[in-house]
Formats: sequence, C-alpha cells, structure tokens
Amino acid sequence: MSILDKAKNYVEILFKDKLSSVYFYHNFIHTAYTVNKAEEIMSNTPVSEEDQEKVLMALWFHDTGYIECAKTHEESSVEIMKGFLHQENYPESYIADIAQLILATKINHEPQNMLEKIVKDADFSHFAGHDYNDISEALRKEWELTNVRCFSNDEWNTVNLDMLKNKHSYYTEYARENWEPLKKKNIKKIEKKLNKEEEKKESAEGKKEKEKSDRSVDTLFRVTLNNHTRLSDIADSKANILLSVNAIIISVCLSVLVPKLDAPKNSHLILPSFILLLSSVLTIIFAILSTKPNVTKTTFTAQDIVNRKVNLLFFGNFHQMLFDDYQHAMKDLIKDRDYIYDSMVKDLYYLGKVLDRKYKLLSITYKIFMAGIIISVLSFGVAFLSL
Repeated sequence: MSILDKAKNYVEILFKDKLSSVYFYHNFIHTAYTVNKAEEIMSNTPVSEEDQEKVLMALWFHDTGYIECAKTHEESSVEIMKGFLHQENYPESYIADIAQLILATKINHEPQNMLEKIVKDADFSHFAGHDYNDISEALRKEWELTNVRCFSNDEWNTVNLDMLKNKHSYYTEYARENWEPLKKKNIKKIEKKLNKEEEKKESAEGKKEKEKSDRSVDTLFRVTLNNHTRLSDIADSKANILLSVNAIIISVCLSVLVPKLDAPKNSHLILPSFILLLSSVLTIIFAILSTKPNVTKTTFTAQDIVNRKVNLLFFGNFHQMLFDDYQHAMKDLIKDRDYIYDSMVKDLYYLGKVLDRKYKLLSITYKIFMAGIIISVLSFGVAFLSL
C-alpha cells in the first residue's frame, strides 16, 4: 500500500471516529474533493512525482485539525500529519515541506511557489463547482451549528459575492483557464440571488422568517442526503476494487497454480493454495453482499395511507399502489410540509441503516482479505521451508 493510500485511510478513520457531525463542509468528503482537484491540476501542470506526493499528502491532512480546534486547525493539522509521518519514518525535511503546504491553506496566505499555488487552488476549487450553492449552504450551516455566526440570506449572499469577486483569485494557469469562467457563472448566480432578495424585502417579515427556516431545513435534508449518497458510492467503489483484485487472484491460481498441484512434487503447495483460494472466494462473497441492494417491501392497508403511516417517497411501498391512489396520496403529501419532512426523515433513517450494513460488511471483507493474504503467504513460506 502506498503512503498516500495509508494517509487516505488514516484520515478517513480519523474523521469517522473523532470529527463532530456538525461539520457539514469540513469533512472527509471535502478533503477527498480537494485531493481530486489537485490531481486534476497536476495532470495538466509539470510537477515531479515527489512534489505531487507532497501536495496530495498535505491536502489529505489539511483539515484534520478540525477534530481539535476550528480556529487554529491548520497548526493542529500539521501536528497530526507529523505524528503520522513520524510513524512511517519519513525524514524531517520531507515533513517540513508538507507542513508548509498545509499552512499555505490559510485563507490570507499568499502562495510563494507552484506547490502552494496548487494547494490553494484545490482548496478553493468548489468556487467553480456546479454544486457551489449546495456546498456554500453546507458551510453556512456548519458555521451556524458551531456558533461562528448566523447569516441571513442577504448577508450570506453578500459575503459570498465579496469573497468570489474581490478576495479570491486562482493562481495556477490551469485553474485560471478552466475554473475562472465557471466561478464567474457562480458570481452571476449570487448576484441574481441578491436581486431577488431585494424584491423579497417588500414582503412581510414573518413570511421571510418562515421561508428562511424552511430553506435551512431543506438544505439540511439535501446536504445530508448528498453525504449519504457519496458515502454509499465510496463503499461500492471499495467493494468493486476488492472484487477485481480477488477475481484476478482466483484466475491466476486456477490457470497457473492449480494444474500443477496433481504432481507429487508439488503436494506441499495444496494447503497454501486452498487457503489463498478460500480467502479470495470469501472476500468476493462479502464484497458482493456489501453492494447487493437491500430493498424492504412493506404491505399496508388503505387506512394506513389515510393515517399517513406509509412513506410515499420509497418505491418499496408505493410500487403496489394503483396510480390514481398514489397520485391522490401524493397531492395530500405535497400540501402538508410536516408530512413531507416526516417522509424525508424516514427515507434518511432507513438509508442510514442500509449504509450501516454496507460498511459493516465492507469492514468484514477487508479483514478477510487481509487475513487471507497474510495466512496464505505464511503457509507458502512454511511449505517451502518444510521441503
């Protein structure tokens, strides 16, 4: 496993175990996003492999300090990074370079070299994202829940517009050419929002407060559902990797190793080969189970629909309804916002149950794979030494 893969796994586990759930923006999803964007820049920018590793290492750790203190998270991130790389026996000069790159992510820092420019651009790449509004709202909600500051819609749009227009610029040539035009589109969207907010000021104050509350709740559901979906995609991706690797192992064993076991001189390899094949088969079985759809289908009565005990947003429920009945029930749902929220809460809850099952199976899969590889290698070693 490469050092970057180790760093990724370390940070993922660190955030899962120690990061507060109120961090809707500064979390593992944002970290992985910045790493991907840095890779995008460096694939179009001449950077040595060693420097690429330093940039990616810095971005994996640049927000880990949020588990301790948001205000000075860069310094805390440096200390966490140092502890990780010291365990991996990396030289101090290498660690110092990465520490400088992490500190370069401070919002007011002016980059001094190409690597710092790449880190800065990757960290602010969401300014040019198609889902910038959702990401921005996630940060806004995070600041509200962590008592940084609560913003009205008008205040938030003004702060964002000032940031994008006056306080931020991309530094690398690739970002200026490819991301700056997209950022300008987001600026125009914010300007349109501000114009709409000016028009809304004419409406009653009570109505504005209700809309603000509703929008916050909608954003909460949207961001949470998006996070659930991304976590599910990550789990499926990991399972697919294990499926591919173990399918290759089995193919090689069946085509190369197994045909030679009928020879008496190779009888000592039968048990190690069996252990290797068994671990690969078990890994594939559990990887398939973790990606296998788990859809529960519930039976209910017409009275349950009237009493609003049925989640009309889940196909496992409404698939057995007649269209006219479903259409009538959905019209009742749309008219009642509390009914909508209740249905969305049920959806999120059961999606979370599915994710829990998926990640538990995936954890078992990795343990089987790791144990199988270790035992197989040891068995082969013992077999050869016993000759």
